Amino acid sequence: MTDTLEIAQGMFKIYHQVSRLVNECMMDEGVSLARSKFLFLLSCEGPQRSTDIAAALGFAPRTVTEAIDGLERDKLVVREPDPKDRRAKIVSITETGLAVMNAAMEPKHKIVKAIFEVLDEEQKAQLAEILQCLSAQTQELQRARDEAEELPGRQAI
Repeated sequence: MTDTLEIAQGMFKIYHQVSRLVNECMMDEGVSLARSKFLFLLSCEGPQRSTDIAAALGFAPRTVTEAIDGLERDKLVVREPDPKDRRAKIVSITETGLAVMNAAMEPKHKIVKAIFEVLDEEQKAQLAEILQCLSAQTQELQRARDEAEELPGRQAI
């Protein structure tokens, strides 16, 4: 029987290997995997406030501000005043940002496809089912943890 911790280590290892390889391939097209997350969010969801970007991506506000500074410097996004709150700025993807993101998606999709082509259809279906099960359990544990943190004197899981 395989040890659960060994399986988890294997999962983390493959995640990091895939992320590293995808990032390298995307960098060849001019945008990192991390930066592409910002561009992809803005291209799908439209203009956003920095606080909304931080919440959507699960990043600290300072991290988002620094990333947006770099994206703006490279002319991939623009900041404009928020018409609803003059203190805030709205971040939008530029045409250049859209072109760079689209160019970087092609090598990303090619490398992911090449990684997964080693699996047959039955293995892919099993993996998809396993990932769905693990995701549901993770969400449940996160929900329980969040609820426990809201109650005074209770410790999180």
